[in-house]
Amino acid sequence: MPQTWYVTFEVHKRGTLPKRRSPRETRTFESEAEARAFAREKFNEGLIVFAGTLNPFLPRRLIPSSDIPSWIEQDRSDEVAAHDAKRDPEK
Repeated sequence: MPQTWYVTFEVHKRGTLPKRRSPRETRTFESEAEARAFAREKFNEGLIVFAGTLNPFLPRRLIPSSDIPSWIEQDRSDEVAAHDAKRDPEK
């Protein structure tokens, strides 16, 4: 399966480096769920995080850092709803 999601996060400065480094790092993922889990981990570390879909994946999505908390919580509410549906199939 191709990589369709990315998560970019800030990198803390560690000591002095001879070359200037990018203050951000990006990882790619096959699914939105994997990207959310990774984004949650980095967000919980206190890092600035944003995410989105890679070209040519459609529909194109961009989750800015201001929307990351609601995006990662959306995953948890989806899990709770799925769990409740399994417990009570008559709903």
